[in-house]
Amino acid sequence: MPAHPSPHRPISRRSVLRGGLGALAAAGFGGPLLTACGGDGGSGGDGKEMSFWNFYGPSDDGGAQSKWFVDVAEQWNANNDVKVKLRYFPGRDYQNGTTLQTAFQSGEGPDIFLISPGDFLRYANGGVLQDLSGSLTGEAKNDYLPGLLDARSVDGKVYGLPMEVEPLAMYYSEAAFTKAGLSEADLPKTWEQTLDVAQKLTGKSQNGVMFETLPGYYQNFTWYPFLWQGDGSVITDGKVTFDSPAAANALKFWQDTINNKVAPRKVLGTGGGDVVANLGSGAVALQQSGIWAVADMTAQAKNFKYGIIPLPTPDGGKPATDLGGWAFVANSKGKNPEAAAKFITWALASTDAEGVERQRQWNTVVKTNVPPRKSVQQAADAKGSFESGVLKTFAEQVAPTGKPEPRFPPEVYQPIADAIQACQLNNADPAKAAADAAQKIDTFLQTYQGAPII
Repeated sequence: MPAHPSPHRPISRRSVLRGGLGALAAAGFGGPLLTACGGDGGSGGDGKEMSFWNFYGPSDDGGAQSKWFVDVAEQWNANNDVKVKLRYFPGRDYQNGTTLQTAFQSGEGPDIFLISPGDFLRYANGGVLQDLSGSLTGEAKNDYLPGLLDARSVDGKVYGLPMEVEPLAMYYSEAAFTKAGLSEADLPKTWEQTLDVAQKLTGKSQNGVMFETLPGYYQNFTWYPFLWQGDGSVITDGKVTFDSPAAANALKFWQDTINNKVAPRKVLGTGGGDVVANLGSGAVALQQSGIWAVADMTAQAKNFKYGIIPLPTPDGGKPATDLGGWAFVANSKGKNPEAAAKFITWALASTDAEGVERQRQWNTVVKTNVPPRKSVQQAADAKGSFESGVLKTFAEQVAPTGKPEPRFPPEVYQPIADAIQACQLNNADPAKAAADAAQKIDTFLQTYQGAPII
């Protein structure tokens, strides 16, 4: 069965019930997902309150990102009968845990929630995403960067609106380089140079380089660029292409950083995307993370001197990064999916001056990322947001090499995740791990009947 099924092909209930969630899948996740409705976590009984699950606010620290979410909810609530109630979850629990899956399994799915492209098909194939097209004006749709809505659409219907675009790069500590007798000329451009420089940066209390070690969608997201740099892919034209030298080499590169003892087996803070807890604490000298870390460092480590460089490439490889970004989606089985859709399009796609400014604040003030909308990018440029410093590097050198984060169903994501973990932390043979993953993905695709995999 091709990975790009024909339009309107019925989704196989079996494909939703199977795999990707381990024991949770066996417990029947697929069934309740298809009939999930709002409960404690979802809408109020009269449909006058919509729950919005997220990992930003209202948080205990009450930071700028939390305040943005609170302000958006309060502004909506002041002008609408159907209210939004925010429910906060710690980022690690939400992003790599089973918070959402468990909720939908028990029929307690939220009305509005955040998902990444990597987890889109789990919910799209489960039939629980509300079509936002009816609330999205043509002007708003055209305001998004070309192709950006594709990863959140099925059969021309838009099921999620991205709030950001987040390319990945390498962050480095200026002090660590100076202490090791290294200069800007030593900033690595290749994998081999990275291993060499990391060796010189590694000391008793500092690792030279760091990549995510926690399994999950985020780790996969951060690993894909290294696959692409060698012209590798997971699926091409409906066929599995993961059993390749490019995949094996990318797995081996991450493995080499651990085997050479220049990278930690465990990361600090909330994970590999937390630059403040890892690079900022002096625990590592080079760290892969995303553009969001610029705002984090400004807020929590403003005196720390650092720079960024594009991700290193293999010899003869091509530059590549992953363009991630979370999206607002609505539960089609909730108590008031139409109101949820209107809230999402108002919050993220309003084209009036207030709506553009709301998005500019999120994309360049309280958080740093590439705006997903043309009008917001223009507003950011007018403020000089990307004219200097690391954000200029992101805009001019990193983002242009990006590819959209793939949207894979759990049965495709999981074998890749297993291969990364096996090679990175358990010293598995990279070629065999890639071949084993490819075999599992190929077996799944023979019966896959869900939305197109892109």
